[in-house]
Amino acid sequence: MSELIDIAPCMDWLNGLEPDMSVKVLTCLDNPKDLVQVSTVSRTWHYIVVENGLCKKLCLRMFPQLSRVAHVIELHDSDAKECVDVGSSNSKEWDTLEREHRVYAFLAHACTSFPASDCISGAISASSTDNFPEESINNTLYPSTRVGRRASYWSSKGQNNPAVPEMLTYKLKSDLIIITEINIHPFQGKYFTYFQPGQPIYSATGVRFHMGHAKVPIDVESDPMKESCHGDKFEWTYTSQVFPMAQVDCLQTFKLPEPVLCIGGILQIELVGRVQRQEMDDLFYICVSHVEVKGKSLGPAFSVETNAPSGLFVLKRQIKFNQPSSPENKFNANSTGDLERDVREMLPIVLHGNVVDFEEYYEWDDADYETDEEFVV
Repeated sequence: MSELIDIAPCMDWLNGLEPDMSVKVLTCLDNPKDLVQVSTVSRTWHYIVVENGLCKKLCLRMFPQLSRVAHVIELHDSDAKECVDVGSSNSKEWDTLEREHRVYAFLAHACTSFPASDCISGAISASSTDNFPEESINNTLYPSTRVGRRASYWSSKGQNNPAVPEMLTYKLKSDLIIITEINIHPFQGKYFTYFQPGQPIYSATGVRFHMGHAKVPIDVESDPMKESCHGDKFEWTYTSQVFPMAQVDCLQTFKLPEPVLCIGGILQIELVGRVQRQEMDDLFYICVSHVEVKGKSLGPAFSVETNAPSGLFVLKRQIKFNQPSSPENKFNANSTGDLERDVREMLPIVLHGNVVDFEEYYEWDDADYETDEEFVV
């Protein structure tokens, strides 16, 4: 069969296109692994990918929230020492483009596929609490509707007006979290039949989600009742539509239309509208048994630093960090080695029949490149 194949001379078809058309063709690639492979084909292809920031553009298409990133840096160790560019202004500019290419290539791959897990680190505040601490927002962190012989739930204060919303605010496990869905379990008063006949369910009529970062550091310890953190203390980079909530006693799933990158590690759940009066005082309440946030943490390999006046971010990538050292850390979804192992699923990169290490590729100099004509496409 091979004898019948007329092998055409090796040529770089991309060189035959206008520069703008070459960029348009490569922009159609929507897999970060493909972009990295393309950038290793030849010096010309590498230049096109890096100079036009194609990995960054791919990340922006995946997560528009990254448009607020002012620049990226790489940190060599846990002491947060930034890599320093040395050389002429032209070489520094190219080093900046190469750094962005590396950071966004790793970030894009880390965001493409992952097992979803619960991403809540702790509760920050509730807009109101009826009886503290028995009905605290902390109760929503636990999946069980009972703790010992006591019902476990958060309850708002009662309102005459059913349109008054409530807010539940949570800290997530890292500054960068990909969120795919939020699950909420409304509370049913089946444990209080002596003053709540009919086992009423204190759901909201709808729910909206806000994601972002705190404008100033939050001191949760100074607010034991967790009622002082209001919306004006946060900057939201994403706000969802209003999802309808059913008045049923079950964990309800609210799947986002597209995965969202939460920059800043803060999630606020806005419970819109009240449907259930309490017979004892004739006021409307909202009560929640449990909240789950499904997604993937990108820390500690990635983190952000907020510039408060401008609202822009610095995206940081930790190049090296320790692998899990204890057996229990092997099962921790947020252990320091997990994300680095995830992005290394991009390996091996096969180049002209040779396996190229991802880190070695990024350390190439001009002498390591072959001429464009030597590569078969």
